[in-house]
Amino acid sequence: MTGERPQPRHAVLSWLPLITMSAVALVDLVAGPSVGLLPLVSLGPAFSGLVGGWRRTALVGGLALLLCLALGMYDGLFAERRGFTAMASVAGVTGAGIAAAVMRGRREAELAGVRSIAEVAQRVLLRPVPLNVGSLRMAVSYTSAVAEAHIGGDLYEVVATPRGARLIVGDVQGKGLAAVETAAVVLGAFREAAHDEPDLGGVGARLERSVGREGDGEKFVTAILAEVRSDHQVVFLNYGHPPPLVMRRDGSLDFPEPAEYALPLGLAVHGGPEAKPFTVRFAPGDQLLLYTDGVTETRDARGDFYPLPDRAVLLKEPDARQALERLRDDLIRYAEGPLHDDAAMLLVRYREHSEGAA
Repeated sequence: MTGERPQPRHAVLSWLPLITMSAVALVDLVAGPSVGLLPLVSLGPAFSGLVGGWRRTALVGGLALLLCLALGMYDGLFAERRGFTAMASVAGVTGAGIAAAVMRGRREAELAGVRSIAEVAQRVLLRPVPLNVGSLRMAVSYTSAVAEAHIGGDLYEVVATPRGARLIVGDVQGKGLAAVETAAVVLGAFREAAHDEPDLGGVGARLERSVGREGDGEKFVTAILAEVRSDHQVVFLNYGHPPPLVMRRDGSLDFPEPAEYALPLGLAVHGGPEAKPFTVRFAPGDQLLLYTDGVTETRDARGDFYPLPDRAVLLKEPDARQALERLRDDLIRYAEGPLHDDAAMLLVRYREHSEGAA
């Protein structure tokens, strides 16, 4: 990001070594050597080692030694041990500060390398969805509950096939790297199956087998699969996932649900009903929002869940990406702080014929 201003807190820490040494010198000059504050000059290089590099720490340490020498001579402390003790204290703290700054610099360089690798992995795992697939306009939003992370246990993907656009939005049980690994398994299987399988049920069966092998019946993934066809129909396959939101051209809302919910992916070994496809009309001017429970289970300060049906009016924004961004911003404001769960949203708009390609 260009033009970024320094953080106020960091600026204060940068000036703290000089402020501290100046304050110690002022008190020593006013109160005299009997107060015994001269060793506190070492706080300068100590604070410098917290935020500055080793060169800056060494420079501040050199200034602290000169200041300690000047004050010691002014107070006549070198006639006894106190002056040499203060000099030794400043030199020791300076050396420790330089060593700490060097180690911190190495850790920061390693962290920068890890972050760059993580960003590449994130782009591979959660690739940008195509903005346009035939008459469909797409937009996606992902908010991780983990600070400074871009991915977690939620997943999404869009694959354009001759049978129509096939989509998935899912939520992996658990958090952390284990959830990311399971998400990678699901996405890899979906990308292959979406091209190979003749119907959505075959795609779901492939995903079930993949998650079952990876999780041994202990890990599971709630997911909703969709196939938007050219005959103004969308086919859904729901594996224990929150129902999709369909906003009609006239603004009315629909949350289509299956006659019977199937267990999440990975739990087929425990029995239960199989996921059965169901069809919903999806015509020009309609919108489809697939989302994870991190959206609907977000609570405000009173503990109330996010009222998605009431906030769906935000999707009337003409630009699909801006509409989803407005909904995301509203969700974060509603939570009044960081989200406690990952939140993924995939918006699909069936464009009017008069709109053309956006």
